Amino acid sequence: MIEKRINALKWNEIEDNIERLGFSSIPALLTPVECAELVRRYPVEEDYRSVINMKRYRFGEGEYKYYSAPLPSIITALRESFYPYLARIANSWMERLKQSNQYPDSLPEFLSLCHATEQNKPTPLILKYEQGGFNCLHQDLYGEIYFPFQVLILLSEETSFEGGEFMMVEQIPRVQSRGHVISLSQGEGVIFPTQFRPVLGQRGYYRTNLKHGVSTLTSGIRYSLGIIFRDAK
Repeated sequence: MIEKRINALKWNEIEDNIERLGFSSIPALLTPVECAELVRRYPVEEDYRSVINMKRYRFGEGEYKYYSAPLPSIITALRESFYPYLARIANSWMERLKQSNQYPDSLPEFLSLCHATEQNKPTPLILKYEQGGFNCLHQDLYGEIYFPFQVLILLSEETSFEGGEFMMVEQIPRVQSRGHVISLSQGEGVIFPTQFRPVLGQRGYYRTNLKHGVSTLTSGIRYSLGIIFRDAK
């Protein structure tokens, strides 16, 4: 079912947005019932391999949990179904930037590369912010092998909190940075770069770096699901 929903997305429009802006919003992929079930299981300790207090590490203020293996079936389906579309775009980016690395056609093949470098831990995560919570601008870079895209899906009803917008800042060489603020409704998501994107200049393609974060929640509680495609050490 998840695979059919992802296959039915308007990928030509998504790819156009990614080429123009570096990211693309996507319509609701998860139903309210599916979102609520993921949130309901947030307190279930055995579902997770690690819990991170963001304030402790000066990442912001909030909490996130990495899922343990085996992943919930809905997260596995999201990961495996998104991957082929994004791998095709990623390979095009690598070619334009004259980088030799290419990504396999399927997620299992890509994860085999991760496991060969002892990156064996799953990376999908669920994030929770309460009033006053925020996530500093950052890049999710850890491990020798990484994937150029991530997906974030909002799990909370948009009426259950205020603030907490997804933010991206693009650091353009020799030009001031460009910011984007992306508001999502329950079940909707955003595809965005893990680290950089190619931009066409007068002398060919060059890299611009991107960081992402979450603005301060002024009220309520916000849950979201992060789909990261590589495994980690």
